[in-house]
Amino acid sequence: MLMRSNLPDTRVRVLRDESPRSDGEFVLYWMTSARRVSWNFALDRAVEWARELDKPLVIFEPLRVGYRWASERHHQSIIDGMGDKAGRLEGACVTYYPYVEPEPGAAAGLLAALAGHAACVIADDSPTFFLPRLLEAGRKAVLCRMEAVDGVGMLPLSVPGRSFSAAYHFRRYLHKELPAHLGPHPSPDPLAEVALRSLGGLPAEVIARWPAARLLEDGAGRSSLDGLASIPVDHTVGAVPWIGGETEARRRLQSFLETDLARYTEDRNHPDLSAVSALSPALHYGHISAHEIFHGLTEQEGWTPNRITLPHNGRRKGWWRMSESAESFIDQLVTWRELGHGYCHVQPDYRSYDTLPAWAVQTLEDHAGDPRPWLYTLEQFEAAATHDEIWNAAQRQLVEQGVIHNYLRMLWGKKILEWSAHPREALDTMVVLNNRYAIDGRDPNSWSGIMWVMGRFDRGWPERAVFGKVRSMSSDSTRRKVRIDRYLGRWGSQPELM
Repeated sequence: MLMRSNLPDTRVRVLRDESPRSDGEFVLYWMTSARRVSWNFALDRAVEWARELDKPLVIFEPLRVGYRWASERHHQSIIDGMGDKAGRLEGACVTYYPYVEPEPGAAAGLLAALAGHAACVIADDSPTFFLPRLLEAGRKAVLCRMEAVDGVGMLPLSVPGRSFSAAYHFRRYLHKELPAHLGPHPSPDPLAEVALRSLGGLPAEVIARWPAARLLEDGAGRSSLDGLASIPVDHTVGAVPWIGGETEARRRLQSFLETDLARYTEDRNHPDLSAVSALSPALHYGHISAHEIFHGLTEQEGWTPNRITLPHNGRRKGWWRMSESAESFIDQLVTWRELGHGYCHVQPDYRSYDTLPAWAVQTLEDHAGDPRPWLYTLEQFEAAATHDEIWNAAQRQLVEQGVIHNYLRMLWGKKILEWSAHPREALDTMVVLNNRYAIDGRDPNSWSGIMWVMGRFDRGWPERAVFGKVRSMSSDSTRRKVRIDRYLGRWGSQPELM
């Protein structure tokens, strides 16, 4: 069965090419990465199928427990979003089913049980962490039509068909290809003014075995989960003040556009001036989309697509014909973010040291035996117990707040490379610290940043000890370049070395 769709074909991947089941009780949207009910291509597709088949729509949002680096911090961020979503969907024409696994393996069979009652299943497409494996397992468990929908970025993941070695080359590609993809965007409110059939209730045998999560609001935008303390995740990595969910993400976007965008280019690298968007965690958890951010930015700028110039030269500035700060921000949102997602989509072994550029691996190995003035273990790094006040401050911020200021994150990685016994060990340390503590850890952009430290998406620089031709950074130059006194006043007390 073919259905006319408003979604671009490049966004939809058919996993099971079968006709929807006429006896299915509902259309099932399996929400795993685009955890939002606005600006969401997958939800748009699910609504289309529900209307086409005249079936109710069920939004099923599960949260597994048995994944690496599972912690109270990551769980709480997603639970915040679940609570926000439950409130937004109250009284809507869909059934929302949030499920939090109480112990590893408890959710086994749940998707298959739901899909057994479904006419068709729509899923999120995502290129990293355990999600591709989860999608493949889901494909095997589902016995009806199943589609995966890509809502990751402005450019569909399937379009390039290859990875790019540097942001410059990707920009040249974007200059030619992206304008054609700016028109079709997800619906800002796909459930508004949509009349779908109501569902009397989820199958009783499903709810009896897998009860829906009991979510409680605290009145300040944070949701609590009955039983979170007993779920076997790492409770030593606790929740942070950052609140998840669409409402908070949208508030943060508006604040950035109205208050900080105008000074983004000039002030974003200064930790004391706080001109960053702070939207990376919301993008990571799927609580806001790149399309919504881009739309808000263009409205702020009074911009229309006919203002684009097409230099095809790979330069960052000029072709959008927006303000300098807006173009700088778009370069982060579109060029760098989608460079990383695209690489992870095309290269399944993106996490491996051996996938670094050949020149980077060669130069790092050539200098692996160079004397290092300082060497630290993973435990010393984790405890922020180095000789360097700036590095320690960045690590403390990561552990306590789940973030590092964007500029200092680059220095943080470069120093781990410099103070580790071997580049492979440095990579392992960065992966553990970032993915354990960062609320946007495990994301394609996290992997891009970590691998950029090692030479990916960069070029060779003048050769020097330890780094070889890989770009280096120093704390002394950071002190000269950026305003950091207030930042160090908060995070930079010096511990005794271990």
